[in-house]
Amino acid sequence: MKKALITGITGQDGSYLAESLLRDGYEVHGLVRRVALEDGGTRVSRLSGFLDQLHLHDGSLESFPSIYQIVTKVRPDEVYHLGAQSFVAKSFDDAFSTLKTNIEGTHFVLEAVRQIVPECRFYFAGSSEMFGKVSESPQNESTPFHPRSPYGISKVTGFDLTRNYREAYGMFACSGILFNHESPRRGFEFVTRKISSHVAEIKAGRKTQLQLGNLEARRDWGYAEDYVEAMRLMLKHSDPVDFVIATGATHSVRDYCEAAFAEAGLDYRDHVVHNEQFERPAEVELLLGDASKAKAELGWEPNVDFEGLVRLMVRHDLERLGHSAASSEDRAATTV
Repeated sequence: MKKALITGITGQDGSYLAESLLRDGYEVHGLVRRVALEDGGTRVSRLSGFLDQLHLHDGSLESFPSIYQIVTKVRPDEVYHLGAQSFVAKSFDDAFSTLKTNIEGTHFVLEAVRQIVPECRFYFAGSSEMFGKVSESPQNESTPFHPRSPYGISKVTGFDLTRNYREAYGMFACSGILFNHESPRRGFEFVTRKISSHVAEIKAGRKTQLQLGNLEARRDWGYAEDYVEAMRLMLKHSDPVDFVIATGATHSVRDYCEAAFAEAGLDYRDHVVHNEQFERPAEVELLLGDASKAKAELGWEPNVDFEGLVRLMVRHDLERLGHSAASSEDRAATTV
C-alpha cells in the first residue's frame, strides 16, 4: 500500500486530496498542529466524513525536528506540500510570519525528504500570485515572475527551492502553478466564499450589504477538486515537471458578484458596496492561465467552468441556511 503525507490536510485542497488518495487505496497521513488535534471540531471539519481513515500527526512547518520525526515515522512514497499561510491580504498585515512559515516550511519538508526518503515524489503548491504584475497574458510556465505580495514572494522562493532540490539532488520534486481554485470548502475570508456566503445571508434576511475591494480585478477561477487531480497526475508523470493549472478563462470580481447574486434571484447592484479598506497595497489586476502543457502531457482539463463553480458555491451556502436557488426565470430577470 502506497503512503502519502499531506501538509495542509485540513484545508480546502488537502481535504479533497485526502479523499482522492483514499479512494485509490493509499494510506494517508497528514501534518496538523496540536491545536487542531485537540479541537477535534471546526479545525478538522473538512475531514469529518473520513477522519477515521486518516493518520494525523502533530507537527509544525516552523519546526524542522517535528517534520523530520514525522517523515521518519511515515516514510511516505509521495509528499504533497500544501501547507502555508495562504491568505494574500493577511500576508500584507503580517509579512514576517508569512515569509518565515512559507519559506522555511518548504525548506524543512524538502530537506527531511532528501535525508530520509530521497526516492519519495514531492509536490509543491505554487500559485498564480507568483506572476503578480504580469508581463504577458495568458501566463504559462515560461512567463517571468513578478510577485506583488509577501505571499507571492514566499511562493516564488518555494518554487525555486523545489527546483533546486530537483536539480542539485536528483529528487522527483515538482511544482504546480495553480491559478485560483475554489469550492464550497473554501475559507470564508477568501473573496469567492465571502461573496457566496453573503449572498445566502442576504437572501435569508440576516444581512443587507456586502463590502468588497477592487471589483475590477480579474482572475482565472477553477474548481478545487479538478485541480487536486492535476496534482496527482504530476506525481504520476514520468519526470518531475512544473505545470500551470488553469481554466484559460478570466472573470472580474464584479462578474462573480453578478452571477452569485443572480443565482439567488438578487441583483448585486442592490447590495455590493465598494470599500477601499479591502484593496491591496499592490494590486494584481489580471491573472489568466495557459494550461496547454498540462493538457498535452498530463491529459488534464477542468471539468467545472466558471458558471458551474459559482452555482456550486452559492447553492451550498443557500442550503446551509435553509434556502434554495432562484428559478431560471428569476435569475434571468436579475441580469436584465
